[in-house]
Amino acid sequence: MRRHNLVFAAACLGMLLFGVVFLSLGSVNNMLAERFALDDVAIGTLTALLPLGILVGSLVFGPVVDRFGYRWMLVGASLVVGAGLEGLALATSKPLVQACVFAIGFGGGVLNGATNALAADMSEGQRAARLSLLGVFFGIGALAMPGTLALLSQVYSSTSIVAAIGASVLIPVAYCLAIPFPPPKQRDDAALADGLALLRDPIFLLAGLALAIQSGMEGMSNDWITRYFKKVTLSGQLHREWQLQLGLVAVAGAMMLARLALAGLLQRVSSRIVLVASIALTAAGALILRAAPGYALALLAAVLIGAGLAAVFPIVLSYVGDLYPRRCGTAFSTIFVIALAGNMTINKTFGYVAHAHGVEQYATMMLLCLAGSAILLTLVVLRLNRNPVSERR
Repeated sequence: MRRHNLVFAAACLGMLLFGVVFLSLGSVNNMLAERFALDDVAIGTLTALLPLGILVGSLVFGPVVDRFGYRWMLVGASLVVGAGLEGLALATSKPLVQACVFAIGFGGGVLNGATNALAADMSEGQRAARLSLLGVFFGIGALAMPGTLALLSQVYSSTSIVAAIGASVLIPVAYCLAIPFPPPKQRDDAALADGLALLRDPIFLLAGLALAIQSGMEGMSNDWITRYFKKVTLSGQLHREWQLQLGLVAVAGAMMLARLALAGLLQRVSSRIVLVASIALTAAGALILRAAPGYALALLAAVLIGAGLAAVFPIVLSYVGDLYPRRCGTAFSTIFVIALAGNMTINKTFGYVAHAHGVEQYATMMLLCLAGSAILLTLVVLRLNRNPVSERR
């Protein structure tokens, strides 16, 4: 048990670092724009490179960790992220900045998938609860970089702060080198073929599609909620930037706190009941946001949306970990690629919707996505009830 806890702590450190990755570009884009005179098109290119790197990293990690184990994958990905952050701090050309952003995304994609798979491996019998706890560290990491920049920017330059954060990856690297890790699960080259075989499993495919929609809803909330507050909630009113950012903090903070609560709740309450409550909370938040006459009620809606979105990923990933314990890395790799593809597709689609009909359609789009997710999750649960975890192993 002590060894499992040590390894789970390594997963938490890696997920914290992925949280830093996820908000890294948003934290430094003003610094980069000033240094290289970047316009919105150039910034847009960088914002596309980060998720592309995450997608490639998600595709790569699974077969590698199943074949060679977790230690060197986590160490290598952490060093790549650290090098990328150092590059952003010190880069002297636009192509180097682009390469660093892709590298940060790639390392982050590996860390995201590998830490989830590792936590699932170390948490048999309580996977949903431990994966929820893992998600809390993502929230801590996501707040770390902008928070550090906000607190220290009056004393140190942004370049120095980013460089120091990049150097801090040596902490998880040293920890991963110091503790024992479980051995590789597959000592042949079957992992690559397994990824394609998983797509023929109806439960896996339904779970992947459900996470694709879920990822899209999370992406919409992160990317569009501040614009919704500006264009709809506070339209025509005098407002400050912090009022807009508070909407995003409400979503992200509620999600982090809800996952902290779920770590205990899922050990006592059926995951099926939690899924129903999650869907209900998200729907309530979207409906309130559509009708909210004022700022306070809109903030409440943002809190409900964030709390409602918290449960689906850890619960569905726990199902996947239970179904495919001997090829968890490959299974998580494949399902994260599906989820990221859904994130990009739904966010791009809503961009067109917002351009044609206004950002006020955000709540409607959330409700439509939620309906699709609810149907898919119901099918997953029904199939699991008919085919308990037997495997598929």
